[in-house]
Amino acid sequence: MQRDNAVEVKNLCFSYDKQKVLEDINFEIQKKDFLTIIGPNGGGKSTLLKLILGINDLNKGSIKIFGQEHLKQIHNIGYVPQNTNVNLNFPITVLEVVMMGQNSFFKRLFGYKSEEKQRAIEVLKQVKMEEFAKNKISNLSGGQRQRVLIARALFSKPKILLLDEPTSNIDITGCEQIYSTLEKLNKNIPIIVVSHDISVILKYASKAFYVNRKLTYHDLTTMKDEFKSIDTHICEIELLEMLGRCRC
Repeated sequence: MQRDNAVEVKNLCFSYDKQKVLEDINFEIQKKDFLTIIGPNGGGKSTLLKLILGINDLNKGSIKIFGQEHLKQIHNIGYVPQNTNVNLNFPITVLEVVMMGQNSFFKRLFGYKSEEKQRAIEVLKQVKMEEFAKNKISNLSGGQRQRVLIARALFSKPKILLLDEPTSNIDITGCEQIYSTLEKLNKNIPIIVVSHDISVILKYASKAFYVNRKLTYHDLTTMKDEFKSIDTHICEIELLEMLGRCRC
């Protein structure tokens, strides 16, 4: 029986010049997965994202999104990058930031229709930020801004949401709010998060990929109760001990 895959990667290898970054990567992401990608700096996490997004060209292997070659499906991926390039000194409102998620450059250049503004309000409601629609983005906290940027990624109605370090430099309360939002969104679309914020993300994720040139898969569903009991950050050694007890 065919699996319900959103993303399928086979025999993926990638090198920068002669330096091998990813080696023999194989995995499937299904339509209801909440996946976290963890691993050391320089281990290949960001490179893997760039390959899925078509930013880097494939060296070897294949990536399929909803059964098609990945470059044909890029428009179906909502992406929240680590560096969001929002100029906090520029006087732009929350609503305007969200509408920047429009795929059409023409519409961004010549303005938006009323139905597009309504769409922006709808996605702000999804992340519980609609009351801030007219606020300047610079007046928000880090966690609030990040939820607005998630709304921006949702504006174009993606079928997959991919986030790179969405809670960098955000306090624990803001982290919980963001991941709670992602958990709700996961009822309708798969979520893929690269994160170092291990103690929070593992409460919400159903799967984890540990990437350090090669990929190790962990099913987290059997460990949910233990992860939910964590209320402080844990070190990587403790993490690996816990993941060693997961079904891999």
